[in-house]
Amino acid sequence: VQLQASGGGLVQPGGSLRLSCAASGSIFSNSIMGWYRQVPGKQRELVATTSPSGSTNYADSVKGRFTISRDTAKNTAYLQMNSLKPEDTAVYYCNANFRHTYRAMYWGQGTLVTVSS
Repeated sequence: VQLQASGGGLVQPGGSLRLSCAASGSIFSNSIMGWYRQVPGKQRELVATTSPSGSTNYADSVKGRFTISRDTAKNTAYLQMNSLKPEDTAVYYCNANFRHTYRAMYWGQGTLVTVSS
């Protein structure tokens, strides 16, 4: 299983970035896709998830600023991040919570988001 994350970078406070996570089709269609983030010395935390039905869930800290979505034609999940703050700086990880004939958690490589002036 391969999850390919991309889209991180350096952005000024108030700016925007979009992260992408591409997955294999069989995994994507049967997974709750999510984004987590981690800063050094802290636990990895949930940012947002989207289910195969399209329902979404967000951490309180990003509600109203971040939007998670999924494109079934491209087997890709996105995280649109607007009004970025310095405290959003972290390594962001894509996750596939696979639920079908078996359950498994898959992780992509992290992508660094730095919010700084």
